[in-house]
Amino acid sequence: MIRTGKNRTFNDIIRTEPLVLVDFFTEWCGPCKMMKPILEQVHTAMGDEVRILKVDVDKNPKAAQVFQIKGVPTLALFKKGEIVWRQSGVVPASSLQQIIKDHKSN
Repeated sequence: MIRTGKNRTFNDIIRTEPLVLVDFFTEWCGPCKMMKPILEQVHTAMGDEVRILKVDVDKNPKAAQVFQIKGVPTLALFKKGEIVWRQSGVVPASSLQQIIKDHKSN
């Protein structure tokens, strides 16, 4: 099980937080490394509007299997435990912010 601090599991967080953006990545992936500053920018701009989690699929193969992660990076936006948006590859911060805003109001 993926631990995320304070004894909360990944599943607890995606089910209880209003919006959770998950970055499924690996340490060796070049495009995955490009996502780190993008996610930091999104976090700075959006603060508590969205929770951002990173899941290393090499260390958490069960998560990769459950969510059918075929390539990295893959980003998924969860709302009340359900995936409402998903995309593989590098996504610009401005696009992520708009996607989050669009799903926050729904």
